[in-house]
Amino acid sequence: MKTDGQEETVIFGESGMATPITAAVLGRLLLKRGLAVPPGELEQACAATQQEGVEQKPAERVSRILLAAGLKNIKVAQLRWERFDHRHLPALLLHNGCWQLAEHGDAGVLLLTAADGTVSRVANGELVDAVVLWLRVERPETPAGELLKSSASQMLLRELLRDKRWLLEVGVATVVVNLLAVATSLFSMQVYDRVVPTFAYATLWAMVAGMVIMVLLDWVLKFIRSRILDEVAKRVDIALSQQLYEHLLDLRLDKRPRSLGSLAAQMNGLETVRTFFSSTIVFAMTDLPFGLMFIVFIAAIGGMISTVYLALLPVSLLLGWLAQRQLRTLARLEIQRGHERHGLLVDTIQGAETIQSSGSGWFFADLWRSITASMAAYSLKSKLISSLTTTTTATLSTVGYVAAVVVGVLLIEAGQLTTGGLIACTILGGKVIGPIAQSVGILVQWQHVREALEMVNRLLALEGNRPEGKVLLVPETLPDRLELEGVRFAYPGTPVIRLQVETLAFGPGDRVVVMGPNGCGKSTLLKLAAGLYKPAEGQVKLGGADIWELDPQVLGERIGYLPQDVHLFKGTLKNNIMLAGGINDARFLEVAELLGLDRVAADSPRSMDTEISEGGQGLSGGQRQLTAISRIFLARPRVWLLDEPSASLDTESEERVLKALQSHTRPTDIVLIATHRPRLLSLANRLLIMRRGQVIADGPPAEVIQAMQAAQAAQNASGSTP
Repeated sequence: MKTDGQEETVIFGESGMATPITAAVLGRLLLKRGLAVPPGELEQACAATQQEGVEQKPAERVSRILLAAGLKNIKVAQLRWERFDHRHLPALLLHNGCWQLAEHGDAGVLLLTAADGTVSRVANGELVDAVVLWLRVERPETPAGELLKSSASQMLLRELLRDKRWLLEVGVATVVVNLLAVATSLFSMQVYDRVVPTFAYATLWAMVAGMVIMVLLDWVLKFIRSRILDEVAKRVDIALSQQLYEHLLDLRLDKRPRSLGSLAAQMNGLETVRTFFSSTIVFAMTDLPFGLMFIVFIAAIGGMISTVYLALLPVSLLLGWLAQRQLRTLARLEIQRGHERHGLLVDTIQGAETIQSSGSGWFFADLWRSITASMAAYSLKSKLISSLTTTTTATLSTVGYVAAVVVGVLLIEAGQLTTGGLIACTILGGKVIGPIAQSVGILVQWQHVREALEMVNRLLALEGNRPEGKVLLVPETLPDRLELEGVRFAYPGTPVIRLQVETLAFGPGDRVVVMGPNGCGKSTLLKLAAGLYKPAEGQVKLGGADIWELDPQVLGERIGYLPQDVHLFKGTLKNNIMLAGGINDARFLEVAELLGLDRVAADSPRSMDTEISEGGQGLSGGQRQLTAISRIFLARPRVWLLDEPSASLDTESEERVLKALQSHTRPTDIVLIATHRPRLLSLANRLLIMRRGQVIADGPPAEVIQAMQAAQAAQNASGSTP
C-alpha cells in the first residue's frame, strides 16, 4: 500500500496579481511563437495597460497588452506548473518574484530567461506551485494554393476524376452547344444582310428549318449534359459521404471537436465544395475558353468591336477579385455563427426537459436571437457585396452592348461592317459577357466554398484510432495484465495535464475501485485504459503490448468499457442490448434475466422490440444504464472498465448488478470500477484514491481508508485546508 498525504494540500503559490510583465520577456515569447512586434509598440502597450500597484490576473494582464499591441488572434491560459503540459513550452513563468521565459533545457531542467537576458537553470521539482502563462496563436488562414492541395481537395478531385469519361461527354456537348450559338448569330447576320434587302423567303424558310434542327439539338445536348452532371454528383456524393462517415467513426475521441454543431457542419461542408468544383471544372474547360473564342469570332466579323469586350474582361475579373476579398471575413464569421446556432439547436433538443423545468427558455431564446441577428447582419453585408457585384457586372454588359453598337455604327459608316454583321457581333457579345459574369460569380462564391473546404480539411486532418497502413498486432493470446507506465494526458490544444501516472499495474483477479472527487481523473484513467484516449506520453499496455499497437478487434474482445454517460440509439431495446451483434438468443435471455431487463421488456406490449428514440428517450436513467451494462456482460471481456456503473440505479438494481459481477466474472478477470458509492467497495480487493489527475493512494481498501483518515486527522490538527 502507498499513500501520499501531502497531495491532499492544495498550495496555490504566488499568484502574480501585482507583478508587472515586461516587454522584453513577452517579446521573446512572441518571437518564439513566430510573432514579431516592434519593441517600442510592445513597451507602449505594457505601459498603457499596467498601472503600478494595481492587482490584475496575469492572463487578463497579458490579454490587454496583446490587444493594445494589435495582436487579436492569441488566447492566454493561466495555470500552475504541476498541471502544465511541458510539450507546450516555451511559456511565461513567475519565478523569484518576476516573470521569465521558460524553455526546455536538459532532462529535468528548465532554462529561465529574465528581462535583462540572464539565463538560469532550474529543476522541474522546484516549480510545482509556480504560475504559468501559455499563449496559443490561432490558426492562420490557409493560402488558396495550399488549400487546393489539401486532403479534402485531393479526395474530392480524385472522386470527380475517377471516371474521366464524363469530362469528354460534357466537353463535347458544351462545344457543340457553343458552336450552335455561333450559328445563331450567323443566322441573324444572313437574315439582315441577304433576306431583308431582297425579301428572299425561300432562303429564309430554309434557314429557319436549319435553326429548328439546331434548337432541338441544343435542347437535347443541354438535357444530356445536365443528366451526366447529376449522375456524377450522385456517384461522388455517395463515395465521399461514405469516406467521411467512416473517418468520423474512426476518429480518436480525444481529438474530436468539442462542439457537436461544428462537427456536424464539417460533415455537411463537402456538398458545397463538390457542387463548386464540378461546375467550375466544366466552366474552366468549356464555357470560359468559348467566351474567349467568341471574341475571336467578333474580331473576324466586326474587327474593332472585339476591343470593347477585351476591355470589359479585365474590369469584370478585377471586380470579382475585389468582392471576394471583402467577402472573406464575412463568410468566415457567418459560418462560425452558423455552427454555434446548430450546436445550440442540438443542445436545446437534447436538454428540452432541463430548459423547461428550470424556466430558462427565455435565456436560450435570447441567445438564439442574438446568434441569428449576427448571422443575418453578416449575411446582409455579404448579399450587399454580391448584389453590388452582380448588378455592376450586368451594367457592364449593357455598357458593352452600347459601346459595341456605337463602334459598329462607325464601322458601318466607314464601309467596314454590314448591319447584319453588327447584329451578329452584339449577339456574340452576349455570349462573351455570360462567361465573364459567371467567372465573377465564381470568385464571389469561392469564399463560402473556401470555408467549407477548410472545415472538411480540418475533419480529415483529425487523427484516427490507428494510422493508415500501419501493421497492427493480432496475438492469439494475451496475458491478463494491464499496465500504465509514465502516462501523461492532456486534451489537444490545451496545456493542462488531466492525468499523470508514473506506474500502475493490474493483474489477474484484481478487483479495483477507483475513488476521488469530481474531476480528479477517474474517467480519464478508464478511457486511457480502454484505448479510447491516447496518452501524450508513456504507454498503456495490455498483456505486455502497447494497446495502440494492437488491432482494435483484439481490444474489443479483451476490454469492455462502460461510459459514465450512457447513450442509446434509435431502434429497439433488443438492438441496443445486442449492439455489437453475434450473440445467440440463449445468452441474450440469460443476461436480460440476470440484470432485470426482462422486467423492463415485460412492461411494454412489444417486449424486447420496444421502440427507443435517439439518446434513449422512453427509458429511465436506470434502465438506460442497465441496458449499457448488459452489453458488457454479453461481451464477457477479460478487462472490465466500469465508470459509475450504479450511479442511476436503485438499491435493488444495484444489488443485482453487484451479484452479477461477483458471479459472472472469471477469477482471472481484471475489474476496474470508478465510483463515488462506498457500497461497491464490497467487490474490491484494491482501492485507488485520485486527486488532481494523480493516484495518491493504492492498496487494500481497509488499509487505504485507515491511512487516508489518519492523514485527514493530521491535517485538521495542524489547521491545514484539504
